[in-house]
Amino acid sequence: MNTKVLILPGWHNSGPAHWQTLWETHRGYLRVQQHSWDAPLRGDWMAQLEEAVLAHDSTVLVAHSLACILVAAWAAHSRNTHRVKAALLVAPSDVERPEMQHLLHSWSPIVRERLPFASTLVSSRNDPYCSFMRASALAHAWGSRLVDMGHCGHINADAHVGAWPQGQALLDELLIEEEKQHHGH
Repeated sequence: MNTKVLILPGWHNSGPAHWQTLWETHRGYLRVQQHSWDAPLRGDWMAQLEEAVLAHDSTVLVAHSLACILVAAWAAHSRNTHRVKAALLVAPSDVERPEMQHLLHSWSPIVRERLPFASTLVSSRNDPYCSFMRASALAHAWGSRLVDMGHCGHINADAHVGAWPQGQALLDELLIEEEKQHHGH
């Protein structure tokens, strides 16, 4: 079975220097396009993710920022979560912060149900969009393994991680672990 890696950028999309774009370019991963990157509506983004997942027998989700919140919302509603083998959730955005309410009103509350597939949540201790404590609580709620990236800010192009080999290693690790569980080892 050929597993397709789906890149899920956050609010305002991922620019040319973002690790997600570099992965897409160099590894052939597929970016899920959204109708509006700048005025995102949760239901619309969920529909786009559903279509992308349905286009492949088996997928792995690589979500950044707002897209981490998308994965949780989608997984709670979709009947096709069995098509997702695993998810790498990087630098979730805390859309419940008061200053985000009017900007991203359709994204609250954050869905806090356990994800029905293996997941790793990566966060830093000084992410301006989500405190490490909140990220830890989300990882716990979603049943995700939590990886502490130290003090590198919001893990995007501004964090100067380049093609982020550490992130690729975490994705590879997640897939190996999922494969072991799938084959009962």
